[in-house]
Amino acid sequence: MIRYVTNRLMTMVLTLVAISVLVFAIIQLPPGDYLTSYIAEIQSQGEQVTADKIQFLREEYGLDKPLWQQYLVWATGLVQGDLGYSFEYNQPVADVVGERMPLTLLLNAATVVFIYLVSFPIGIYSATHQYSWGDHGLSFLGFLGLATPNFLLALILLYFANVWFGTSIGGLMAPEFIDAPWTLAKIGSVFAHLWVPVLVIGTAGTAGMIRRLRANLLDELHRQYVTTARAKGLSERRILFKYPLRMAMNPFIADLGSILPQIVSGSVIISAVMSLPTTGPMLLSSLRSQDMYLAGSFLMFLALLTVVGMFVSDLLLAVLDPRIRLGVKSAR
Repeated sequence: MIRYVTNRLMTMVLTLVAISVLVFAIIQLPPGDYLTSYIAEIQSQGEQVTADKIQFLREEYGLDKPLWQQYLVWATGLVQGDLGYSFEYNQPVADVVGERMPLTLLLNAATVVFIYLVSFPIGIYSATHQYSWGDHGLSFLGFLGLATPNFLLALILLYFANVWFGTSIGGLMAPEFIDAPWTLAKIGSVFAHLWVPVLVIGTAGTAGMIRRLRANLLDELHRQYVTTARAKGLSERRILFKYPLRMAMNPFIADLGSILPQIVSGSVIISAVMSLPTTGPMLLSSLRSQDMYLAGSFLMFLALLTVVGMFVSDLLLAVLDPRIRLGVKSAR
């Protein structure tokens, strides 16, 4: 087990290094850089930019160095905890992200909990009550959740939340708490607004996970060992929780590695539509303006979520399913 964990950690480090190179290269692919966009914006306002000023700005932002040196500066800073400097916000990236990261983590954590708490019991019910009215009704709601665009669902829920519950439209808190210090009233306002984006972002993920759990559990319930257990007189509840459910949960747990980055990246448009003070709109803005340090830090954060999620899911699968040998050959 220790050898397996060590190998996986080394693989994670090498993967992150490779991803960092790809991320930096992709950000540099569009023609120009942040300074080019900045100069064009100044000129559109009628101001003139001299060649000396352009050279000064390039040296100030470090854009006069070769790309490999810019990458080394950025990658070395990441290892040391320095995320770089945001050209667009004129602040260190850590300060820019730090203002919105707590609410982003809260929203994503609540969405993951919502997806698993809702999909797990519904998936079990649909599999154990196949072709019942409940199964058909829940399947219809699942397909409806998959087919409905998130931004449309967001607009609908924002309207009904305002009409039925008096919740202010958009944001994660009431307007009077935006710049106020954290109090119990402000925390209560956050949770009062949180359920709308959680429901919007988690709908598609919940529907897909319900279908996967239902399909895998149905496959296990029709296997020979389940028929043998019934013939021995075991109760349906004991049969379900003893083996079939454990085996059917393999894809359920394996999804943990992909669901975290999907939620973060998939909430970008929703955050913009709902005016959420999260990192999503900031990522979109940094990609448009080619703010390479800010955009690169976001993309590396998504990569870190992916590799960590995969690592945790692999460990959980090894504990759940004894057929997984952790890459170690069994002795004959």
